[in-house]
Amino acid sequence: MISLRNRLALTYALFICASVLVVGVIINRFAEKLFANFVTENINTESREIADTITKQYDPWARSFDVASVEAMGMYFVHQGYIISVEDINGEIVWDARACDMQQCAMVINEISGRMENEFGVGGSFQTNRFRLAYRDMGIGYLNIDTYGPFFYSKTESAFLSSLNRFLLIAGGVFIILSILLSVFLAAEISRPVLRAAEAARRIAGGELSVRVPDGYETREIQELSRSVNDLATALENGERWQKRLTSNVAHELRTPLTCLQGNMEAMIDGVWEPSVERLSSCYEEIVRLNRLVEDLNRLSILEQKNLILHRTEFDLVKLINTAAERFRAAALEKGIAITVTNTGVVLVDGDYDRLTQVFINLISNAVKYTDRGSVTVTIVETQEYCEIRVADTGIGMEKEELPHVFERFYRSDKSRSRNTGGAGIGLTIVRTIVDAHGGRVGAESEAGKGSVFTVLLPVKTRGETVNQYP
Repeated sequence: MISLRNRLALTYALFICASVLVVGVIINRFAEKLFANFVTENINTESREIADTITKQYDPWARSFDVASVEAMGMYFVHQGYIISVEDINGEIVWDARACDMQQCAMVINEISGRMENEFGVGGSFQTNRFRLAYRDMGIGYLNIDTYGPFFYSKTESAFLSSLNRFLLIAGGVFIILSILLSVFLAAEISRPVLRAAEAARRIAGGELSVRVPDGYETREIQELSRSVNDLATALENGERWQKRLTSNVAHELRTPLTCLQGNMEAMIDGVWEPSVERLSSCYEEIVRLNRLVEDLNRLSILEQKNLILHRTEFDLVKLINTAAERFRAAALEKGIAITVTNTGVVLVDGDYDRLTQVFINLISNAVKYTDRGSVTVTIVETQEYCEIRVADTGIGMEKEELPHVFERFYRSDKSRSRNTGGAGIGLTIVRTIVDAHGGRVGAESEAGKGSVFTVLLPVKTRGETVNQYP
C-alpha cells in the first residue's frame, strides 16, 4: 500500500510534469508559429530585394542585362535558397540558375526539402513567384524566384530554432526536477501532520489518552484534523475519568448502607441485639435508600439513551409547577420557608408531562433541602420563543468553583450534609438530561451564604403548532 507522502508527491509530480509539458508544447507551437510568420515575411522581403538587385543590373543604353553580374548574384542567391531565372521583356531567357548549374540547384533543393520535412515536419514543394522588372516605369523583363513553400528556414534560422527548442527542453527538464523536489517537500509537509495525527490516534487507541497533536497549523483542514483528534482524546480521557469516578461514587454510595445493614444483621444473628421494631425499621430505611439509589441510576440510564422517547402533550406549565410546589409546602412550613410561584397565568408548552414534573420536583426539593430560612421563589416568564423558569432560594448557596460540577453524577455541593438530607447527587443530572431532551437548557447561579438560582429554558408552543428549539 502506497503511503500518503508518496501518493501526494507522485500526484504533485505528475500534475506539475503534465503542466510543464502542456505549457512547453504551447510555448513551442506559439514560438514556431511566430517564427514561421517572421520567416515568411522575411522571404517576401528578400524576394523584393532580389528583384531590385537584378533590376539594377539592367543597362538602359544597351537595353540589356549585365549577364555576368546577374550570374554572379544568381548563384549567390541559390546558396541562400532562392533559385532565380531572368527573362527580357519579350519572355526570352536571359539567365537561368538551373541551366547554369543544375547540380548545384538540385543539391540546394534537396538540402532545403530534407531540412524542412525531416527536422521541422513542414511538408511542401518549391513554388515560383514572378516579379515584373521595370526601369523608370518602363518594363524591362521578368524575374522568376523558386522558393520552398509555404516557407523555409535558412541554415542560420534552422540553427536558431534548434537552439531555442533545446533551451526549452533543458529548461523544462530543470523545472521538472525542481518541481519533483518541491513536490516531495510539499508532500512531506502536508503528510507530516496527518501522520502525527494517525500516530496519536494509534496511541490513543492503545490507552495513552494524554497524547495530543500540535494544532497550530495554517492549513484549515489540517488544523481541523488536529483539533478533532485532540477533542477525541479529551472526550475519551474525560469519559474514562467519569467512568472511574462513577464506579468510585457508586461503590461509596453503596458502602455505607450495606455496612450498616451488615452490622445490624450480624448483631441480631449473633444475639448481641434483640430484633426490635426500631432496629428493623432502621434496616428497612437503608434498604429503601439503596432501592432509591438503584432506581435513580436506572432512571438516569434510561434518560441518557439517545433514543429516549418523550410522550409529548400540550399542557399548562404554570399548573404543573404549582402542583409540584404543593408537594413540598408542608416540609417548607416545618422549616419556616415560604414557597411562592409568581406566575398565575397560562403558559402552554409541548413536552412530556411526567418528565418535566420530575424536573421541577427535583429543583424545588433541592431548594427546600438547602434552605434553612427565608423563601423559595419560582418565577415563570414567557417570551415569543421560549419560557424561562427560575427556581431561587435563600439557602446556603455554593462557591463559584462548584457551579460547573453541580449537574455531574454524584456531585454534592454541601459535603457536610448527610445522605439523608443531601441525596445521592443524581437529581440535577436527571434535570439536565430531561431538559436537554426537550430541546432546552438549564443553568445555575449561586453565591455562598446567599442562595442559588436554577434557570430552565424550555421551548413554548407557538401559534403554528410547532415547537422552537432553544439554541
